[in-house]
Amino acid sequence: MASSSTSFLMASKTVISKTALFFSSPGIVKRSFLSFTPASPSFKPLRTRSSNATKFDEVTSSLGEDMDQIRRLQNGSDVRGVALEGEKGRTVDLTPAAVEAIAESFGEWVAATEGNGNGVIKVSLGRDPRVSGGKLSTAIFAGLGRAGCLAFDMGLATTPACFMSTLLSPFEYDASIMMTASHLPYTRNGLKFFTKRGGLTSPEVEKICDLAARKYATRQTKVSTLIKTRPKQVDFMSAYSKHLREIIKERINHPEHYDTPLKGLQIVVNAGNGSGGFFTWDVLDKLGADTFGSLYLNPDGMFPNHIPNPENKIAMSHTRAAVLENSADLGVVFDTDVDRSGVVDNKGNPINGDKLIALMSAIVLKEHPGSTVVTDARTSMGLTKFITERGGRHCLYRVGYRNVIDKGVELNKDGIETHLMMETSGHGAVKENHFLDDGAYMVVKIIIEMVRMRLAGSNEGIGSLIENLEEPLEAVELRLNILSEPRDAKAKGIEAVATFREYIEEGKLKGWELDSCGDCWVSEGCLVDSNDHPSTIDAHMYRARISDEESGEEYGWVHMRQSIHNPNIAVNMQSMLSGGCLSMTRVFRDQFLEASGIARFLDISDFDNYMDVNLEGPLVKMQNL
Repeated sequence: MASSSTSFLMASKTVISKTALFFSSPGIVKRSFLSFTPASPSFKPLRTRSSNATKFDEVTSSLGEDMDQIRRLQNGSDVRGVALEGEKGRTVDLTPAAVEAIAESFGEWVAATEGNGNGVIKVSLGRDPRVSGGKLSTAIFAGLGRAGCLAFDMGLATTPACFMSTLLSPFEYDASIMMTASHLPYTRNGLKFFTKRGGLTSPEVEKICDLAARKYATRQTKVSTLIKTRPKQVDFMSAYSKHLREIIKERINHPEHYDTPLKGLQIVVNAGNGSGGFFTWDVLDKLGADTFGSLYLNPDGMFPNHIPNPENKIAMSHTRAAVLENSADLGVVFDTDVDRSGVVDNKGNPINGDKLIALMSAIVLKEHPGSTVVTDARTSMGLTKFITERGGRHCLYRVGYRNVIDKGVELNKDGIETHLMMETSGHGAVKENHFLDDGAYMVVKIIIEMVRMRLAGSNEGIGSLIENLEEPLEAVELRLNILSEPRDAKAKGIEAVATFREYIEEGKLKGWELDSCGDCWVSEGCLVDSNDHPSTIDAHMYRARISDEESGEEYGWVHMRQSIHNPNIAVNMQSMLSGGCLSMTRVFRDQFLEASGIARFLDISDFDNYMDVNLEGPLVKMQNL
């Protein structure tokens, strides 16, 4: 990526040169990526005199800072930022002006990469109920209008619905944007991007943000308030709901009541005041289910009851209580934009993380024996055993739901049948559903299996499918904040993770060995793919398996990864023995962090606190490992 001064020179040359235009169809004008169009007729190019070096440096510095502000909004394959005041120590950076520049650049990118020359590019926009959504929607529509796109307003929607709006007739838009920040606080917001090929990759979003940064840095006007062509409002969620209902009816094919296959089932939905309420009244109710006892269905962008997140303990406890109180057959928890989900079985047992992956694996492997299941590299040894005992193959891959899904797509292209891709966060995709991470579709598959079990005479409940899943005795996640300027954090994170690998390869951590899982090598950091077209690295990470030096018995693993979202490093550990995580924490801190010297730019207080708390208890035999 170019430096700030280099980027300024590039932008300056573009501004003072004639604007290049190209035509894809009669009457449709689009901007070339190599050109820059002023924000308004009043725009004046920046002028400096060669004798005034100070002023030139000031302008260059200012432009560089503005461009970096937009680039920092990239969050892997998404864009996220602070949209409202209210966070201590955080300023608003996802402004209407920033969003407009990003939307305009996305429209131009779609026109250049996805356009077929048959007419205006059509882009839909959906959003979750966050209170900043209305203001930012106006900015998005303005940006799309600048790019010559025709916009369609879906209103309150889900992330999977936005993607499906590019495929389902009669909509079939060229692209879609979902405005959401998933489970993050009400002060945050963000953008997710889709074309008919699926979600954009991190490099694609990086390119769009780079284009937007140049617009934002050189534009002197604020967000446009006048939109020449107003967006057309569409009711896509009704079509999407019908799509899900038809899948359930066709696959259950109930012998007695085809149109109401869920009759006799009570299903409690916890939408967390996000976008998931539709699943209750427009899917389950219409299929005959009893949804009495459902929670927080009304959208509320302040999320007053709990964080809409299937990983959140409060969300799960509320759902569990509702299931038990109403003697329901199933509880469902959605995140804000419904691309993730978790469930509670009829006995009140929460099913998320490894348990949800195991449940989906059991269902998918019934339908597709021998299939490969792709997960991130934080899953347990017990999950690998669960999958292989059912005839499946377990491929561990990089953390990050896009990484996991893209790996599944790649394996299928290479002729390796892969029907399920899931991350421990609850993101999950199946091949039959366009490789889309759709929380509602995951629940659809669970409900279908639950009804099939009943039709076969079993009333044990969906939880019975994972009764023999072996769970780790201990699991912990610790964070290492990177003590540096934000611009240097990524490089420092890479250095720390690379040093971790070197220490293990050089045998400096006794009993620690870089992990591997057959076809997909974790020993290469889940970064170097064993094919001719390796995927782009978005974050560096390695996993090590830990064994007792005397017996050689493996008892746990440590996974170290550079965060995509924040200037920190995450360290996950799991152990099958009591005291194992404490032992690994001590070795990691004393023999790696301190001994290597990288602790000088990392905040290790999380490790110190964990050790202080747990050293009060007995260490059993792990003290001597």
